[in-house]
Amino acid sequence: MSTQLKSDPRLTRPDDIYQVLIDAHRDLSPEQSQAFNSRLVLLLTNHIGDEGVIAEAVEAAGKGL
Repeated sequence: MSTQLKSDPRLTRPDDIYQVLIDAHRDLSPEQSQAFNSRLVLLLTNHIGDEGVIAEAVEAAGKGL
């Protein structure tokens, strides 16, 4: 397995994906939105399946907060 986070743009239509994410939160309460985000993160983490990449992503996401 690789352990290098791929952070270069890889989506052919990022605006469409952004809209899918926005639409998924429409009509959700703040609590439901937070639960949705948690579930989505866990599903994508499982899909990635590489603990090194996931650790790099967590570190990158936390920078600047």
